[in-house]
Amino acid sequence: MARGMNHVFLIGVLAREPELRYTPSGTAVFEATIAGEDHIIGSDGQPRKLPWYHRVSILGKPAEWQAERNLKSGDAVMVEGSVEYSQWDAPEGGKRSMVRVKAQRMEQLGYSPELIQDAGGGVRMSGGMNEVILIGNVTRDPELRYTPAGDAVLGLGLAVNETWNDRQGQKQEKTHWIDVTLWRELAERMKDLRKGDPVLVQGRLTNESWTDRDGNKRNTTKVEASRVEALARGTAQGTPARNAAPTPAREPVAAGASRSRTAAPARPAPTRSGGLDIDQGLDDHFPPDEDLPF
Repeated sequence: MARGMNHVFLIGVLAREPELRYTPSGTAVFEATIAGEDHIIGSDGQPRKLPWYHRVSILGKPAEWQAERNLKSGDAVMVEGSVEYSQWDAPEGGKRSMVRVKAQRMEQLGYSPELIQDAGGGVRMSGGMNEVILIGNVTRDPELRYTPAGDAVLGLGLAVNETWNDRQGQKQEKTHWIDVTLWRELAERMKDLRKGDPVLVQGRLTNESWTDRDGNKRNTTKVEASRVEALARGTAQGTPARNAAPTPAREPVAAGASRSRTAAPARPAPTRSGGLDIDQGLDDHFPPDEDLPF
């Protein structure tokens, strides 16, 4: 697939004061953390609130224009952008990577929503919008697993291609490596996907955190799918698409949640409970400036 689809839409509030910085080469970078909650109904029929915090970056002249608007913590905004993958060499050795949102557009909302104070000193919006749509290729044969509670789960690695012209007008290409999680009926329907298959994924960005073997806190951003469409590999091969998973769109699905609400109990997800604060789901280490896409 020559070019992927990569769209992110967020409505939330600035969890803390945004920052404008400059790379050594003089490129402006506007950075903000957008925060909100996904309100869903769990498999037990009870409402749940799943907090999210997503880093957003704006590059170049638009970054300076955005900084001139003097947005502050608690301001409600709409963000249109794409998922951005970065990888770099960590000072302690090994590779580190991060997924965040590269914004093409940020607009302030015309009202002040209800704010929730979190334990980390930041704020988030009660409700909001958190939607991502991707088209990419499956990077490995997925393996269907089941949790101890009997919930089916399928993890997909997705390669989403991006192309752009640099300052000299030369075409550049980059691949964004995104982890996608499918649950329950959706996972079982898509278990026959194979490496190289093109798919469309609709879902939401989620935060996960854990502690590594050395006791360091690690964070990652993934996509939790609410709909997956298997696409044909190409007209030249004439391969028909596999049956798509007919999960209704625009109804958020939480980890362990079921649209029928009759599945087994949800899996434990302590880092995505109501106790999530501004420091969870975020990584304070940034990639080197040369990894910025231009």
